[in-house]
Amino acid sequence: MNPHSAIPAAVPVAGSPAVKQRSDWRVVRMLLPYLLEFKGRVALALGFLIAAKVANVGVPLVMKRIIDSLDASTAVLVLPFSLLLMYGLLRLSTTLFAELRDIVFVRVAKRAIRRAALQVFRHLHSLSLRFHLERQTGGVSRDIERGTRGISTMLSYMLFSIIPVILEFGLVAVVLLTKFDWRFPAVTFAAVAIYIGFTFWVTEWRMDIRRRANELDSKANSRAIDSLLNYETVKYFNNEEFEAGRYDENLRKFESAEVRNEASLGLLNIGQSLIIACAVTLLMVLAAQGVVEKKLTLGDLVLVNGLLIQLYIPLNFLGMVYREIKQSLTDMDKMFRLLKENREIADPPGAPDLALRGAKVSFERVDFFYDPKRQILHDVSFEIGAGKTVAVVGTSGSGKSTLARLLYRFYDVQLGRVAIDGQDIRLVTQKSVRAVIGIVPQDTVLFNDTIFYNIAYGRTEATREEVLEAARAAHIHDFIVTLPDGYETGVGERGLKLSGGEKQRVAIARAILKNPSILIFDEATSALDSKSEKAIQEELARIAADRTTLVIAHRLSTIVDADQILVMEHGRIVERGTHRELLEKDATYAQMWRLQQQEEGEAIAA
Repeated sequence: MNPHSAIPAAVPVAGSPAVKQRSDWRVVRMLLPYLLEFKGRVALALGFLIAAKVANVGVPLVMKRIIDSLDASTAVLVLPFSLLLMYGLLRLSTTLFAELRDIVFVRVAKRAIRRAALQVFRHLHSLSLRFHLERQTGGVSRDIERGTRGISTMLSYMLFSIIPVILEFGLVAVVLLTKFDWRFPAVTFAAVAIYIGFTFWVTEWRMDIRRRANELDSKANSRAIDSLLNYETVKYFNNEEFEAGRYDENLRKFESAEVRNEASLGLLNIGQSLIIACAVTLLMVLAAQGVVEKKLTLGDLVLVNGLLIQLYIPLNFLGMVYREIKQSLTDMDKMFRLLKENREIADPPGAPDLALRGAKVSFERVDFFYDPKRQILHDVSFEIGAGKTVAVVGTSGSGKSTLARLLYRFYDVQLGRVAIDGQDIRLVTQKSVRAVIGIVPQDTVLFNDTIFYNIAYGRTEATREEVLEAARAAHIHDFIVTLPDGYETGVGERGLKLSGGEKQRVAIARAILKNPSILIFDEATSALDSKSEKAIQEELARIAADRTTLVIAHRLSTIVDADQILVMEHGRIVERGTHRELLEKDATYAQMWRLQQQEEGEAIAA
């Protein structure tokens, strides 16, 4: 078989016009459900739109009759009050119906923005930890911000700019065809065709410049947010000017792209104005010639001028409208592409909730890697009996914390299985698995809110007294009440206003409040001093009683009472047993124990 025979003859290339056009239509189709939710409002808005445009075209027609009635050769003996009154009503109607259209349609646009933003937000939370470790927060937030703004722009311009221009052009064409000879509509249609062709050609060229500017803007924003989130690290290494230089490098490129963008806009405006000026001048010459030859009246001259001004004013914005719609489609596509991000961890169709019986945890011959080039876990098997405590120790990078991530189902194993009460956690809902697990992580990250909010996050429906009780159990209540604002004290971005130990105790209180059946302590006391660690260790032992507990530990003194201790090296379990059994083996664990005891003794002596 010819190896090339399976390759299609003509495959659209990514970024080609065909692919872009398909992508644009896909984005438009994704907007339709938001419009169909308010079919009545959309229809009413279109009705007001048509009424406004009919009134707009009626203004120069009434003006023609007013001018003709006041002409010296045909003037009536009284002022045309009825025509003047009609003129005023038409002027009012143009604005009135346009405003009513906006009032009726605003809920459609705002609801579409809300629904789309919420859909993307929920989807982002459903994506795997891998996506969130690789993403750039600033870039994603900008994509969502521009995408939601693009929905509003798209809906508004489609309904309030494109459709009105088409409608007005049709009405003007009817007037010109019925009241003037063929030259007037011919010049008008030719000018409009040249104008639209020129506008689309220049705008397509400008879109590449604008797209590049947006990419640079997102990059600069991502870099700025990343730098500010790492404020302390920047200060540690005295790198403020280095960070400013990196940020300014992106801003300089963005500035250059924006200058080119504005210069190209000037070229577009000059070209549009030239086409309009030529067309209007030619039509006015034809109209003036008709007046001189007595074939047209002064009213006809005013009518032609009024119609053309009303037609070309919205056309004058066509380049901007086209550019904004194209940009909106690009921005929306970027946001909706987030919805296309595959959920690496997904519930099987019709997956049941976890049926919790005793909360026994099993790792059965588990192999796992984040990257196929580097395997993290090799044939790992162990069991945590219901209500028992298993501790895992080992050197950094041995795979200890990966066990917690797999149990929480942030990732799925490549071989083997992780089970709770005999149920493979891949076959039940993620929500039900995570509902029974509480974790105190090594690196506690808090919301930029109050201490109360961060503790209550463990169980959002908990009462205030339950939150305070959890804080007491975590030995942080006495510290909180000494603060000027007590529980309403803000913790700052990622909890930076609190010390490492204070953040750790907030995390412990949060886990206590959740009241889970399975507990994970990922070096939960690593940020505490010896005195605090001893007090909290006793509390952790109390809340772990009768709960299935996985302890990932660095300090071996904190796990001597564990029912079983696993020693890991390079992703494998190399030893297992109780503290006493492992000391008697006098192998890896015993060496670690002696080394830590020696370090603690030296620290006490010092």
